[in-house]
Amino acid sequence: MDLNADLGESFGRWSLGDDAAMLDVVTSANIACGFHAGDPLTLRTTTQGAAQRGVAIGAHVSYRDLAGFGRRFIDVSVPELVADTLYQLGAVDGVSRASGTRVRYVKPHGALYNAAVHHEGHAKALVEAIVAFDDTLPVLGLPGSLLLRLAEEAGLPTVTEAFADRGYLPDGTLVPRTEPGAIVHDGVAERMVRLAVDGEIEAVDGTVITLRADSICTHGDTPGAVELARSVRAALSEAGVEIAPFVP
Repeated sequence: MDLNADLGESFGRWSLGDDAAMLDVVTSANIACGFHAGDPLTLRTTTQGAAQRGVAIGAHVSYRDLAGFGRRFIDVSVPELVADTLYQLGAVDGVSRASGTRVRYVKPHGALYNAAVHHEGHAKALVEAIVAFDDTLPVLGLPGSLLLRLAEEAGLPTVTEAFADRGYLPDGTLVPRTEPGAIVHDGVAERMVRLAVDGEIEAVDGTVITLRADSICTHGDTPGAVELARSVRAALSEAGVEIAPFVP
């Protein structure tokens, strides 16, 4: 099982999360590209930290929404979203190469992630940009999403993920952050062991969902994120689950 986290989200004097500590826990890092969070220095520091620890780097592409932290849907045109995604991929890959590594996969952030579950235009735009940039890059996304289906059809490798710190609806999508149950605080490690071993997770209404995932995500801005990630890794290891990145 791969463990990933959203990192590199500090901006200027605004510090968010403990990237250095999280990089000691996770095997893959979704690094902000500057559109929802992150700045050049943060990007440089985070890619260097990932390279030093052998953590795989993913481009965490987003809508252009610094004020909303990328958590607001933006009705951008397909050509513009293709260009915005290419711009972000180029930024993270360029800085990653200067740090001695490179972008190994792509994961949309926030509202773009959720939109690409069902929004055909924006899912297509992401796939078009990734194929144009590097048609060997895996796409990390929600199981059953339109994004992953279109990525597979385009010949891109796809990787499914589950969220350690987010609640699920009975249909397998995430509880919106504006609703009760969106963030999970209790029993997280046990939930992730059940997911990894049995392929099951409990939704907010008690429904048991079948969910197969290759990676588990912990959000870097969740309160207590580092301890949560450590507890998940320890519980998985104790249950005999091998922890390794999904990219070679």
